[in-house]
Amino acid sequence: MRSLPLPLALTARLTPVAVLACAGWAMASGPDTTATAGTSGDTTKQSAGQSAGDTPSSSSATGAAGTKTYTTSPAPCGSIPAATVTSLVPGAQTAGKEIPSTDTKLRRTCSWNALKGYDYRWLDVSFEIMDTDAAAAKEYRDRVAEKGGGGAVPGLGDNGYSVVNLTTQDKQQTREGVVMAQVSNALVIVTYNGSDFENKKAPSTDEINKGAIKAAKSAVTALKGSR
Repeated sequence: MRSLPLPLALTARLTPVAVLACAGWAMASGPDTTATAGTSGDTTKQSAGQSAGDTPSSSSATGAAGTKTYTTSPAPCGSIPAATVTSLVPGAQTAGKEIPSTDTKLRRTCSWNALKGYDYRWLDVSFEIMDTDAAAAKEYRDRVAEKGGGGAVPGLGDNGYSVVNLTTQDKQQTREGVVMAQVSNALVIVTYNGSDFENKKAPSTDEINKGAIKAAKSAVTALKGSR
């Protein structure tokens, strides 16, 4: 089976950040007609447990290569407890919004986002189902290689990985954490980011990293319970 790309929602998640940033700046200091496009010159990467040089375990790839533990994706919007959504994305509807998918048996994504005061938060949770454990392990390794700079998350599925990055555009910081987990023939991908539109700063690396891992653990638990 051909490797599945990251859901569109994950690659487009920073667009609403830019839109809401304009609203946040307007509340703080009125319209800014002199802003010019910024560049991403500040990057922070956080290891969740082990150094970036560690190589994720390939035991899943060499194990039961022909098995298919999961045949469908669980409902993503029900994978994160309401209390967790409230703590990570203040002001968001806890029910979330599922992103349309071409095949809901293989890929499903739910999004939560909200601007409360000047603080903006966005959370995505995705499930992707592969044909075999080996295919999922390979896809996991490929995506970890693409992200780079993070570290392993022990105990998160068969393999777990976390990375946090800081970007700056028009002097507005956004910090984003991505957590990926391989669980048998399934992948769990969590994206969590935030900005403060009053002081133009981003939440701390620790806050974003811990929040993304917390959501990922809930999602993995939901996946295992869907069997």
